[in-house]
Amino acid sequence: MNSQNDPQDHKNLMIAIVLSLAVLLGWQYFFAAPKLREEQARREYTKELEAQRAKGDQQGLPGVATAPSSQSAAPSAAGQAAQAPVSREEALKTTPRLAIKTPSLEGSVALKGGRLDDLVLVKYRETVDPNSAKVTLLSPAGGPMPYFAEYGWVAQSGSAAKVPDRDTVWAIEKGDALTPETPVTLTWDNGAGLIFRRTISVDHDYMFKLVDEVENRTSTEVALLPYARVHRVGTPKSQAFYILHEGLIGVSGEEGLQEITYHDAVKNGIPKKIENAVGGWLGITDKYWAATLIPDQKEPYRATYSATKPSDPGALEAYQTDYLRGAIVIPPNARKGVEGHLYAGAKQATIIDKYEANLGILNFDRMVDWGWFYFITKPLFLLMEMINGLVHNFGVTILILTVLVKAAFYPLANKQYTSMARMKKLQPEMVRIKEQYKDDPARQQKETFDLYRKEKINPLAGCWPILLQIPVFFALYKVLFVTIDMRHAPFFGWIKDLSAPDPTSLFNLFGLLPYSVPEFLHIGVWPLIMGITMWVQMQLNPPQPDPIQQQIFSWMPVMFTFLLASFPAGLVIYWAWSNFLSILQQWSINKKNGAEIHLMSNVKRTFGPVLRLVGIGRSESNSK
Repeated sequence: MNSQNDPQDHKNLMIAIVLSLAVLLGWQYFFAAPKLREEQARREYTKELEAQRAKGDQQGLPGVATAPSSQSAAPSAAGQAAQAPVSREEALKTTPRLAIKTPSLEGSVALKGGRLDDLVLVKYRETVDPNSAKVTLLSPAGGPMPYFAEYGWVAQSGSAAKVPDRDTVWAIEKGDALTPETPVTLTWDNGAGLIFRRTISVDHDYMFKLVDEVENRTSTEVALLPYARVHRVGTPKSQAFYILHEGLIGVSGEEGLQEITYHDAVKNGIPKKIENAVGGWLGITDKYWAATLIPDQKEPYRATYSATKPSDPGALEAYQTDYLRGAIVIPPNARKGVEGHLYAGAKQATIIDKYEANLGILNFDRMVDWGWFYFITKPLFLLMEMINGLVHNFGVTILILTVLVKAAFYPLANKQYTSMARMKKLQPEMVRIKEQYKDDPARQQKETFDLYRKEKINPLAGCWPILLQIPVFFALYKVLFVTIDMRHAPFFGWIKDLSAPDPTSLFNLFGLLPYSVPEFLHIGVWPLIMGITMWVQMQLNPPQPDPIQQQIFSWMPVMFTFLLASFPAGLVIYWAWSNFLSILQQWSINKKNGAEIHLMSNVKRTFGPVLRLVGIGRSESNSK
């Protein structure tokens, strides 16, 4: 039997194996392993935050600076001298506040400074435990790791106009709480003829609208420059390396998407400025959450992405994105204002797309890191969303999606398996050519390819389905990894989070033995199912003539089981289900073409000694 296998077929199979291993090994090194480290860092970060709430860290308040020219600067990311910090709860009590209450958010507006610096996402928890803490997005200055959004005015160079700053205490002119139904208006009189008003409204999701107006009661015109900024102190530890962008982000007019990691922002030191941008947005993003500024989409502005690393030992880095618009001239006895938006919340793709369409925000959907395969990843996500809207279980959605992907690739896969089945039937003729021209390799190759041409067989057909499915595999991995819709999404049984690895392990009998297992030995139920289906699929083919090749084929399922054990459970479920469908398809096509199915003979060859030991082999031979 072994001598009847074509070397070209073996070569193609080896190429496919090497490519697949290269992809998965690279995935394990660059993506899966960092994913585990990120999850461990997230847990440590959560513990550290709890500790910091008790003892605090650095305040890192930025100052308000004005440039010595007509193009005044927005507040910079540079920090002032640190004060002794307090817990987040105590920091919230240091300033009068106006409550925020929506179906998606709760928190408050600081009347001192007029900042949005207290936001909690009521629909999201830190862990799958329903009793765990809600996710905190924005936090006030003075507490551990401040993170806030600020809007304001900068006086034009040479002007003595007094504008509100971080110490300004705004008065409530209208409203006693900010809700989707009740906007609020804050006011401040500078005592020199200028009345500043800020009207804040919020919808049911994560979009704030801020309208800043200035009433000029003086006898001369006043020119002021509006700005807005998102400022963050401290570097989050949940870094995802190459698979996901976290840090400063934005789309600044024609300059397009800007992605600056926390590390690069501090390393570069010099702020990145984009002048005269029209349209877009900018802010700071984490894996699942973001706070982004959205200026008027028709007016030019200067966008700045910056970070500072303080010289004091133990001090924290500060990050900032801000925009500065041109001067607004307010004539005497007149009132003028500007409008801006702030998105602060979960990076839910469907909600973001809605804002992009309704508000005309340039490329707002790029806030979600769809990656290089954007043209595959986002449509795949939208398809999953549509399916999940019907079945209401992302695990079942993945199973249905796999069937649809298989259906889309069916013509190619059908051609592949049909070609492989026909090649098996041509083995005697290939062996004859090999023996006849064994001393003339060139003639042997020519006769073999002439035979392929005559029988209309493509020897490379076995590689294409694997190569074409790699982008789909990557896109599905990206969807599972970056979209918040998959976060904490359960399947059935023990799978409580499809975006996390299978939590069980073979090496403690899936939790029956009372001890924990090291991360590299977490071989869960679904990775085992995936490995078994891969092994069965490979056993449909005849054994390889080369012992080394056969060893590689024998150990491949084991290697893939270990490699995929740390992947998101949803991806492993996809792979296992895809293998099962491939087994059915290959079995059906082989039977249709009259090709031999080698599964049982390979099982007997592999497990013959075990079968004979338990008496199965003897009973079968007796029955014959």
